[in-house]
Amino acid sequence: MFPDLTRDDVFRLETRRLWLRWPCAADAAAIVALAGDKAVAEMTARIPHPLDRTTVDAFILKARWSNSEGRSLVMGIAPRGKPQSLIGIVSIEPDPGEAGPHLGYWLGAPHWGNGLVTEAVGAMVEAYFAYTPGRLLTSAARIENAASRRVLQKCGFAHAGSVLAPYPARGCDLPVDRFRLDRRMWERRRESQGRESRGLDLVAVHA
Repeated sequence: MFPDLTRDDVFRLETRRLWLRWPCAADAAAIVALAGDKAVAEMTARIPHPLDRTTVDAFILKARWSNSEGRSLVMGIAPRGKPQSLIGIVSIEPDPGEAGPHLGYWLGAPHWGNGLVTEAVGAMVEAYFAYTPGRLLTSAARIENAASRRVLQKCGFAHAGSVLAPYPARGCDLPVDRFRLDRRMWERRRESQGRESRGLDLVAVHA
């Protein structure tokens, strides 16, 4: 799905405030602490609570392998001035049950309320449509997660209905709002909004 450009761990996405990079072993403690927070984990389908180090180590290994194979793009979110300090994850991964890959994300609770996850998601959307021939991105948010719905809407996603979806880490199916963004919608959005108005300064680094 993803080109050679993204398949090396030197690949980066830079925004006005963030540095998106491959997750690495040194991020494990931050992921355990931030993603393991009940307020974060309970809104996700796959993050258990409590979250243990073994599970996180396996996640990092799988993410790096999947990135290197071009199957996915899983990026750690870090402040631009502290690129080694992971504060969240944003990813685009295959979803066999949907017509297009799935965009997912989480951000540590201490960093909520500042628009950072919107900035990270916007960068990933730009990268996906700019670097791949993909036609569609999908995403979802729990019905009660109004903040996540706002992130998707701000990034151009359109509501595509509400369904019950599997949440294996929660041990049940839960109601979610589904969202879709296709290439034509993305292109129209780019035409109507300049790069400055979107607040993105997207740079790929490959050295």
